[in-house]
Amino acid sequence: MIIIKSKSEIEKMRKAGNIVAKTHEELKKHIRPGITTKELDEIAEDTIKSLGGIPAFKGYGGFPASICTSINEEVVHGIPGLKKLKDGDIISIDIGAIYDGYYGDAAKTHPVGEVSDEAMKLIEVTKNSFYEGLKFCKEGFRLSDISHAVQEYVESNGFSIVRDYVGHGIGANMHEDPQIPNYGPPGKGPRLRSGMALAIEPMVNIGTYKVKTLKDNWTVVTLDGELSAHYEHTVIITEEEPLILT
Repeated sequence: MIIIKSKSEIEKMRKAGNIVAKTHEELKKHIRPGITTKELDEIAEDTIKSLGGIPAFKGYGGFPASICTSINEEVVHGIPGLKKLKDGDIISIDIGAIYDGYYGDAAKTHPVGEVSDEAMKLIEVTKNSFYEGLKFCKEGFRLSDISHAVQEYVESNGFSIVRDYVGHGIGANMHEDPQIPNYGPPGKGPRLRSGMALAIEPMVNIGTYKVKTLKDNWTVVTLDGELSAHYEHTVIITEEEPLILT
């Protein structure tokens, strides 16, 4: 069931989203060769708490950290640890926060030092694909209009879109209906209505769209070992332009 959010619920989500956005801004200052993903996780947790939020991921389904840190061929759900970032890496950081019982969720992929032209193109195409989907985040469109726009943009740029993981509704729970694939034909699924809250999150690979999960039961990697990028915002459907909360 898709839950339409009230103005008071959206206000709480706006505050949660603001915490997520500020945490992303803080982490960006620290992304450099030599820092460990565990250090980034500690900075994120401290920032979320200092802003009055609760880290949403820590303990969620047993996840051991406050953020997901996915490096190079890691697609999503990378666990922070003692691994140091290296010049030429790319790192996807996914952050969730709870404020007064409501969630915000966003992800971004960053270059570490000097990266290849192909890696930078991947990061840019992934980000831009989100904004292609955002054009259809208006009352009257159907859910799969977003999905189709993302896929068309990604594939027209020579990359592939991950199919095994999707975006989702969000609110008083981190994952709510509807699921939002990043691929598929337009004109399908529920019609978008004002007050829907959606976490839209393209995951884009340089090579095959196929992925696998490592033995830690969390980290998802590309099947062919090629690079992957991730971009996500929490979005509210309104009667006019969509509202990005994160």
